[in-house]
Amino acid sequence: MIPWKALSGLLLLVGSLQQQTWAKESKGHVSVVIVGATGDLARKYLWQGFFQLYGEQVSSRHSFSFYGAALSEPEKGNPAMSEILKGLACPADVAPERCALLKDQFLKLSQYRQLQTAEHYAALSAEIREQLKQEGLVEAGRLFYLSVPPFSYADIAEKINSSCRPDPGVWLRVVLEKPFGHDYESALQLSKDLKKFLKEEEMYRIDHYLGKQAVTQILPFRHENRKFLDPIWNKHHIERVEIVMKETVDAKGRTHFYNQYGVIRDVIQNHLTEILTHVAMEIPVNRSSSEEILKSKLKLFGSLQRLAKGSAVIGQYQAYNSEVTVELNKTADYISITPTFAGVAVYIENSQWDGIPFILTSGKALDERVSYARVLFRNQVFCTQNIVSVHCKPKQIIFHIGQGNLKYPAFLVSKNLFKPQLPLSGWKEVTEYTNVSLFGQPLSEYYVYTPVAQMDPYAVLISHIFQAKRDSFVSAENLLASWNFWTPLLDGISHEYPRAYPGGADNANLLDFELQGNEVSFVHEAVVLLSPVRGGASSESFQITQGKYRTNEMVTAWAEELVSRLASDLHMAAEEAMKRSGQFHLALSGGSSPIALFQRLVLHHYTFPWKETHLWMVDERCVSLTERGSNFRNLHDNLLQHIKVPYFNIHPMPVLVNQRLCVEEDGGAESYEKEMSRLINGTSFDWVLLGVGDDGHTASLFRGCKLDVLENKLVALTESPFKPHQRMSLTFSAINKAKNIRVLVLGKGKHEMITQLSRVKDDPKKWPITGVKPSNGKLVWYIDYEALLG
Repeated sequence: MIPWKALSGLLLLVGSLQQQTWAKESKGHVSVVIVGATGDLARKYLWQGFFQLYGEQVSSRHSFSFYGAALSEPEKGNPAMSEILKGLACPADVAPERCALLKDQFLKLSQYRQLQTAEHYAALSAEIREQLKQEGLVEAGRLFYLSVPPFSYADIAEKINSSCRPDPGVWLRVVLEKPFGHDYESALQLSKDLKKFLKEEEMYRIDHYLGKQAVTQILPFRHENRKFLDPIWNKHHIERVEIVMKETVDAKGRTHFYNQYGVIRDVIQNHLTEILTHVAMEIPVNRSSSEEILKSKLKLFGSLQRLAKGSAVIGQYQAYNSEVTVELNKTADYISITPTFAGVAVYIENSQWDGIPFILTSGKALDERVSYARVLFRNQVFCTQNIVSVHCKPKQIIFHIGQGNLKYPAFLVSKNLFKPQLPLSGWKEVTEYTNVSLFGQPLSEYYVYTPVAQMDPYAVLISHIFQAKRDSFVSAENLLASWNFWTPLLDGISHEYPRAYPGGADNANLLDFELQGNEVSFVHEAVVLLSPVRGGASSESFQITQGKYRTNEMVTAWAEELVSRLASDLHMAAEEAMKRSGQFHLALSGGSSPIALFQRLVLHHYTFPWKETHLWMVDERCVSLTERGSNFRNLHDNLLQHIKVPYFNIHPMPVLVNQRLCVEEDGGAESYEKEMSRLINGTSFDWVLLGVGDDGHTASLFRGCKLDVLENKLVALTESPFKPHQRMSLTFSAINKAKNIRVLVLGKGKHEMITQLSRVKDDPKKWPITGVKPSNGKLVWYIDYEALLG
């Protein structure tokens, strides 16, 4: 980066002589187009960032043109842009006369354009070409910064591609601002839409936290100090990692956006997740390769453990709902459950980080404004008497991103860890300490490093765009991997009521949360403001609905309570089977409903007799058992890897035989049936857990199944109307032999089916679940209130 005070004397040679010299020696001409040039982001950050880029590059033999673009006609747009440009400022170390000259040149190179139609973009392209021709310049590239809502990205990309794309050999860079979708599906659709008009290498997706100085130096810091960090940067030495962004402001004035997104989508899925990748990813051998760094990030995303509803706690400051009601013109009875606070525990499933919680926390209306990543190390030293000894104090590394008591970005390393190597040039060691403490320790107990000069993150990233430093931006693959990771949690909490908190210092310990296994929960009980009862039903009506369903026993409650009851009943049945026969044979179905049960068993039933339990599959999709769509993979990820069960007690269905999937002559179904007959007395399972599909199917027994063909089989290959079409399933003959059959039904989406089932007669060909009729066992339905009452 070229220091502002060392700018070349070329600044003084303004005019035709300068242009003639640049034409002969120029590295090429760059046209910068800020779309949305009079908006809030452009006014606060973008114009200042491009002005700084111009100051850095003015002596590099590049020439520039700057176009401020918006939908408004020039009569309105020109004055607005001129007002913004008047406010541009130079760094403090630039002399006033030089600053005045820089600003004068920048203003002459900047002009306003109306960009709305394809014709407008074509006219801009023609003007750029004409300028190049008249001044004898060679075009190096075109940079479009889209400071506009994401819904307009595809339309603008199409116009750039069709009407304003430069010639082959000239680079094109289009900068996009978040949000990049609302969940995985919307992000995927946006990605597909943009790829119709732009190549991936032409798109620069901005996450401004990647321009924060402390964040940009995490990887260099880790690399420079690898001889100290390599032995301790792992699960054996680190207790936990905290990644935090706290805000004192509320969402007032932004509720139109915020009510659609909430804190996880707004901050955690992007900013904090990016920091997590920088802390936890493998450092590639070639750190100068953007491609290698992005690949390493993607590899880490593949190791993140799936999030469940219990992975997070959420809150909402009390004034939020009234702000939404006013700003969005909602009725007085409107209730928003958008979270403004969240704490999430993330785990990484690899040998380096297995079992270490990464705690990601953010919220509005909190007690202070601060951002940091804190790596807290285990301290194995016990001080018998001198407990204030340096050896007994916390060992930690803090990447302080900004604000808080410290005010400035910094790296801090506990002095009882190691003295680090200085980060890259532009950083200095702090040796004079103010009366400030971080995490209960005075600054004097840390080695502290801070930037020589603080820089705005947008200025940093604009410079990186110019340098094509793509690892400072979000690739399509990493974006989709991030959304794929976060979307299940967002879906899981979408109907949850967040904890109310007053805001600011009054929050006290109301938002403190703790880890319990892999789940998090609030430490203290809260006074909960009553909301309208879900489903509009009274508590009396819930009492009436308990009892019978289709002549069988039914248990009903809210989902969490229902799963807790089911887990307890299952545990009790396992203990009874142990007393009876010394073993417990449990058959589990696929789908999403059992996941909550698996997690409950893992986190709360430590005495479950897993060593004597045989785990069987009710059904399986004809895919490799390692694929995400496999029921066994689902069982492994959510249960098996968290419990100690003997390998030979696990019985996946043999869908892959002779390197072929579900081929009748390979005898996979017959093999499973023989295994059942060999191990299970009378082939009668102790417990079978079933679900019910929206169409009334259970296991992989679907409408139209040839029941007469399946009658004499315990296991069979079946056909599903949904992909993958081929399945392997227990038959009614095997299911109905079980001593206990439980049917679990969760969610409002199942209400219509449950209602229809309550009215129909037994007809297994049309409603397969009605074919479940235990011969000597007991059938119990577990239906949550949302499925039962809608």
